[in-house]
Amino acid sequence: MDELTYQPVPYDVEGDIAKDLQDKDFRREYEALEPKYALIRELLSARRHSGMTQEAVALKIGTTKSAISRLESGSKHAPSIATLMRYAEAVGCELEIKLHPKQQSQKI
Repeated sequence: MDELTYQPVPYDVEGDIAKDLQDKDFRREYEALEPKYALIRELLSARRHSGMTQEAVALKIGTTKSAISRLESGSKHAPSIATLMRYAEAVGCELEIKLHPKQQSQKI
């Protein structure tokens, strides 16, 4: 029966990512995904703050829970600005889009 006891395998996600970031190709790909994951974090944070479920948001904007799930998961579909505006309104937020100048790398 002991073989059925849950025994988690230790895994240091941050440590492994830090090691992998030493590889320039990995770092480039990892950084390229940041805007996508930033959007996902914003969506989840706004919905959590609103106290709404995915189903409640879906009902409010006239879509399905699975559509909200896909939106919040960052699936291959890129949401339109109109969709993001409806989502923001449903969770009591305003959509704000900003463009930031790229930082110049310092050459010595």
